[in-house]
Amino acid sequence: MHQLESIIEGIRGDLEAKNAARDAALHRSRELIRHCANAIRAAHRGEVAEAHSILTLAGDVARLTASDLAAYPDLYHAGYTQDALKEYVEARLVFAFETGGDVPSVADLGVEGPAFLNGLAEAASELRRHCLDLMRENRLERARVILEIMDEAYTRLMSLDFPDAITGGLRRQTDMLRGVVERTRGDLTTAIRQEMMREALRGFEERLAVGRDPIS
Repeated sequence: MHQLESIIEGIRGDLEAKNAARDAALHRSRELIRHCANAIRAAHRGEVAEAHSILTLAGDVARLTASDLAAYPDLYHAGYTQDALKEYVEARLVFAFETGGDVPSVADLGVEGPAFLNGLAEAASELRRHCLDLMRENRLERARVILEIMDEAYTRLMSLDFPDAITGGLRRQTDMLRGVVERTRGDLTTAIRQEMMREALRGFEERLAVGRDPIS
């Protein structure tokens, strides 16, 4: 019985350490998600320096999370951890796409493939908001570029035909992205046609003004 007590106490110590790692991972996951949301908000507002600063903090949290859970792969692959890392990928990609920077790789971000792919799907969907802002500012050429990025992301993701158990539910994210891309394409097409009509009307008014007889 003394041996049994010793075994149980050893297991207790392991479980306490794992539980502490889990609590820390939950806290860091919430912190990481908060940083990422703030970074995306700053990027949409054109606050590049602020977004970059927040992403630096988020990167530190992501690396700590991976390091702390190295001994506990089941916690690292738990839903809350992977969701947070996916949000980190999304924020980094949104920043890169909107600022024209280099697209970070899986190795750059320190994540696994499924988190990167799902983060890419969500980043491409998030670009719709940026695209609509550009349309409201009548920056249609830049909006066209953003739509091309969204379409490219969708095309690349659609080519990955693997079970959801391997990709972390990527198929659903890709299907949702398809709808976002098509709605954005329709909105941009409408905006371009409206601008063409305005240009035609302005040209017509200018021709009228040139041909009008001066008032005596």
